[in-house]
Amino acid sequence: MTTTWHRLYSLHEDRALAQRLRESLSLEEGRFDMRHFPDGESYLRLLDEVQNRNVVVLADLYQPDRRILPLLLLTETLRDLGAGAVLLVSSYLPYMRQDKRFHSGEGVTSRYFAKLLSRYFTALVTIDPHLHRYHDLSEIYDIPTRVGHAAPMIAEWIATNVDKPVLIGPDSESEQWVEAVAKQAGAPFTVLSKTRHGDRDVEVSVPQIERWLDHTPVLVDDIISSGHTMLETLSHLERLGLPRAVCIGVHGVFAEGADEKLTAVAQRVVTSNAIPHPTNAIDIGGLLAASIQELD
Repeated sequence: MTTTWHRLYSLHEDRALAQRLRESLSLEEGRFDMRHFPDGESYLRLLDEVQNRNVVVLADLYQPDRRILPLLLLTETLRDLGAGAVLLVSSYLPYMRQDKRFHSGEGVTSRYFAKLLSRYFTALVTIDPHLHRYHDLSEIYDIPTRVGHAAPMIAEWIATNVDKPVLIGPDSESEQWVEAVAKQAGAPFTVLSKTRHGDRDVEVSVPQIERWLDHTPVLVDDIISSGHTMLETLSHLERLGLPRAVCIGVHGVFAEGADEKLTAVAQRVVTSNAIPHPTNAIDIGGLLAASIQELD
């Protein structure tokens, strides 16, 4: 039986995203007062009656170490005051990279973070988590999860905004992701071919490059973090004589000033509003609402 959700509490910086989610699901706005005491500790007071109410908590957990405590304090208060089910909607799900012990003594933090959230929430909805060695979130989360995929929204944006696109994946690992977006956008795609001659000597080529010289290259990835992969790819495309490329990411983390570096050499940089940023041009509000409705 599908859970009926009554109210949405938002810790997301994008107020428009929270409003769209409330309107799509006919949810009441959850009201609360959160501020800091002079010593830096948090004060929290709910301004609604939550007894036996099923609630949604919307949070973007970009830069999670400073955002997780307010999230857990809000959730613990909801539970303490009698809320029913508590659903976490985290448009960006952090702590997915450390998915094994690479060196002696390391913590597998993806598992620890999953156990932490599983203790506090009834279920989890997110968008395109960075799954690498894990095939499904159920491998580390002990609660029901639902993953929304932004590929259809990205494909629609490309079809509407890019003239004669050709999607380009930076390596073979990206092929499945790029192919899915390209198919939905009705555009061709290719994947860079890399031949390594040494640690610092890598030859990069675009298969059948002569076919794409009059197309607009579009680089697509789930996360733009340091941007090193995209910057390297842009440099190679320029040397091969292709037009300036469009760079698209679901999650714009943009560490180390990556947004400025990419903007300087790309035709355009575009992200979804999973993480608030000036490059946001793809709205995932409808995707989040649909994912909540599909959650068993």
